Amino acid sequence: MTQTALGPVEVLPAFSDEQLVERLGIEITVCEPDLVVGTMPVAGNRQPIGLLHGGANAVLAETLGSLAAWVHAGADRIIVGQELSCTHHGAARSGRVTGVCRPLHVGTHTATYEIVISDEQDRRTCTARLTCAIPPARRRKTR
Repeated sequence: MTQTALGPVEVLPAFSDEQLVERLGIEITVCEPDLVVGTMPVAGNRQPIGLLHGGANAVLAETLGSLAAWVHAGADRIIVGQELSCTHHGAARSGRVTGVCRPLHVGTHTATYEIVISDEQDRRTCTARLTCAIPPARRRKTR
């Protein structure tokens, strides 16, 4: 399956079949200036003992925060993650987790977001903070 866009960001055709969000089953449900929400299944994203892999939480958090930065800066910009920290509070064992991303700081050159990930019982399983760099506008390469 090819992906043509992720929220407001066009996926370059050369990479449309290589999107990590598709492999992890991430779905974006809200993509607004002060709120980005996405979900991800536990199934297929587990560590060896059956819990949701912490790295999957990190991918969900970075995806949501990066989309929030793109909404802030404009989809024609190139947004790059600068720092990501994740604190895992509890394990998700089944169902889907939901990440809710809200801004902590939005500026000209950087934007920082808090992403709270919860299980289907609304228990917080992870809190992440992502800072994205917002470089000056330039043309995106096609390959």
